[in-house]
Amino acid sequence: MDSLDPVILARIQFAANISFHILFPTITIALGWVLLYFKLRWRGSGDVRWQLAYQTWVKVFALSFALGVVSGITMSFQFGTNWPGYMETVGNIAGPLLGYEVLTAFFLEAAFLGIMLYGQGRVSDRMHTLATFLVAFGTTLSAFWILVLNSWMQTPVGFEMIDGKAHPTDWAAIVFNPSFPYRLAHVLLASGLTVSFLIAGLSAWRLLRGDRSAEVQATLRTGLMLAALLIPLQILAGDLHGLNTLKHQPAKVAAMEGIWETERGAGMRLFAWPDAATRSNLFEVQVPGMASFILTHHWDGEVRGLNSFEHHPPVAPLFWAFRVMVGVGMLMLAVSWLGVWQLRRGGEPARWLYRVLVGMSFAGWVATLSGWYVTEIGRQPWLVYGTLKTADAASSVPAPLIGISLGLYLTLYVVLLLAYVSVLFHLMHKAMHAASDQPSTVAQGALA
Repeated sequence: MDSLDPVILARIQFAANISFHILFPTITIALGWVLLYFKLRWRGSGDVRWQLAYQTWVKVFALSFALGVVSGITMSFQFGTNWPGYMETVGNIAGPLLGYEVLTAFFLEAAFLGIMLYGQGRVSDRMHTLATFLVAFGTTLSAFWILVLNSWMQTPVGFEMIDGKAHPTDWAAIVFNPSFPYRLAHVLLASGLTVSFLIAGLSAWRLLRGDRSAEVQATLRTGLMLAALLIPLQILAGDLHGLNTLKHQPAKVAAMEGIWETERGAGMRLFAWPDAATRSNLFEVQVPGMASFILTHHWDGEVRGLNSFEHHPPVAPLFWAFRVMVGVGMLMLAVSWLGVWQLRRGGEPARWLYRVLVGMSFAGWVATLSGWYVTEIGRQPWLVYGTLKTADAASSVPAPLIGISLGLYLTLYVVLLLAYVSVLFHLMHKAMHAASDQPSTVAQGALA
């Protein structure tokens, strides 16, 4: 352990913490709005299937929200233990932004979450619907402030450095920094896709076990329709985000594409083996000109190579993480559109597609994590791009101590993740029994 770089260990530890944490806000951000949709459908139609859907998935929301809050606390501790130079240098900007998230979003969620979870039948239906809306709005507002800070770290503007510390000069520029709109859209759509496949996957699991209730038919349709709607929007948002990244962080894009030398008409490397030692790809399969066309929208557009930059991120992790994200996205497109096509034909999806949906229940997590790794690793060696290097913000905690805490974190997170998934399927099992107690006549209109 002594031979390991403490900065690398600290980065791995923070990555482990944020990887675990991000799983749960990715669910709650969009699930809050889906719950509001269930609630409004129930109020508008009086159809009990929407009430049952709400009652099932509000439990998933509560579980995810609790784990998201608890896991988020550990990250704030690490600003002091592992990264004291971060707050010392940019605390005048990061501190207020994190404070705004607590004062606006977290207080809003905390104030109305209890009503949303336990108020049904105790407050008016209108008040309960309002509480559901405010909690959903609060989760999105929380994402807004966190992404403001993260985007500012990627494209920092609106500040000046005085005696080695960042001081804000334009809060509007800081909040609406150049990459923020694209990053916000990308994350919100990713949350929507995560939830849509979670709902579709767990609904398919219930159907495979003989649950033919109106509720599960409705939630399956909702998940598939939502996914089919959002994935084209995500592809468009990803393209716009890529163009923005090419403008502000061209080294990140070069690493994502595995391009070492500046090229015109650069080919898109479908597969490659980036080698940092030779500063080249040992093996590659490419489509000529396609990278330039996608990145610059011109077949002969120029794409700067990694060898033209003084600093650039590690290539292999970005190259492969980007392909995992895109590959999962293409799979989401194919599966959701196929499922909707089968539904629109007046029947129901084939059993093999149910099995695929079950296998893709957590596909949104895979895509989100791989995309997050592209974003964060792609910023290296900077913590705040062009302003503060990661190594300059690290603490002097010895590598063995970081390694011990890292091992404890990883062990705890594996246990919690297994427990979370187990509880989700337990909730679905209970929902099957609850749905079976409803009058059979309700099921006859399931595909209406």
